[in-house]
Amino acid sequence: MERKNINRGFKQLRVWNDAVELYILTCKLISNFPYELKKTASNCIDASHSISRNIAEGYSRRSIKEYLNFLNIALGSSGEFHSCIYSFYKADQITSEDFNQLDELHYKTENELIQLIKSLQIKLKEGNWDQSFIN
Repeated sequence: MERKNINRGFKQLRVWNDAVELYILTCKLISNFPYELKKTASNCIDASHSISRNIAEGYSRRSIKEYLNFLNIALGSSGEFHSCIYSFYKADQITSEDFNQLDELHYKTENELIQLIKSLQIKLKEGNWDQSFIN
């Protein structure tokens, strides 16, 4: 049974769904790092997870300014994530195939996030944002 309410609408966002998929793929490809790199791997997994979490938290705020703030935090986590996987690739800690898989999904998610931020910035500028629960 799907539980729905206005506060769970973020689940309909393509960017949130892709961010969740990025987290799942990251866990799959990074969680088997050797013991001495577990902290680094954990930080990368957390950066990937932070993207979807901040999209959800921002969506769940009623203010467009708060929403944009959390989306920008998600964008920062996206940059952190890319830095992680690029470093892993350059250090030969992940294969080029794993890097390309992660980078392709990350690139798609990051661009969706940028587009969402742009569209909300337009709504903010034009004043087209209803923050009430009443239609």
